[in-house]
Amino acid sequence: MLKFYKSPPLPPRLQWTYSDEPELLGWTIRARNYNTFVANCMFFFMVTITLGASFIMYSVYEGMSQPWRTLSCILFFNFIVFTISCMTHQKMNFAYRFTQSGIECCEWKDLSKWPITLLTWLIVTTGITFIFLATTDPTYLIGAIIGPGGMGLIYLAMANSKSYRDMHTQHHHLIYEWQDFTQLAIAINRELVDLKFTHFNQRLGRKISFSINIFCESKQKEIVANFIKPYLSPGVPFINAKVNVPMSTD
Repeated sequence: MLKFYKSPPLPPRLQWTYSDEPELLGWTIRARNYNTFVANCMFFFMVTITLGASFIMYSVYEGMSQPWRTLSCILFFNFIVFTISCMTHQKMNFAYRFTQSGIECCEWKDLSKWPITLLTWLIVTTGITFIFLATTDPTYLIGAIIGPGGMGLIYLAMANSKSYRDMHTQHHHLIYEWQDFTQLAIAINRELVDLKFTHFNQRLGRKISFSINIFCESKQKEIVANFIKPYLSPGVPFINAKVNVPMSTD
């Protein structure tokens, strides 16, 4: 079995379909299962806009004291960038199990508590800071209401939002048979092995063609691909190619 660093534990509810067959290869990994180039471009674009907005805030608040102007702009910039990064740098958990019958893949996303925890500490820290500053200048009380108070409302909305929990809690169990794969590719632009497959979809009543991304560490791509190759049908292409992962965080 391959060993990967920072492997997430398997979800308790996972039941492998081919559990009665010996595991030939298996591992778990966390990966960004979407077009990271597009996501990174979006992140840096939004960071640039946020930085510009922070400078605008600084110029607009010229009537306030210098420490308050600087602190409010820094808090605004950090909070917005943190929020953007939570959207553009999400990761999904993956578990793979290879047997004689095929490949099983479990994709799941657990509700991460660290954004809410970090937001809680940010609210407490900024609240204490503004209260301390208000002892020297009552104007800072306004900042305490607008800053930590506004973040407190966001915290309550996130902690009690069903849509937020549903968006960050997913679970998919996928099963593929070896004979369905029609192409094997080692991605030259991502840490994954791409397998194209064709199979009959009973729900749609027809054959469909799609691909499965086998995420792994960069040094393991060739090992995984060479392990898969003997199980494929004769004549299935084995190539190195650029793989475009859909822009989706589902």
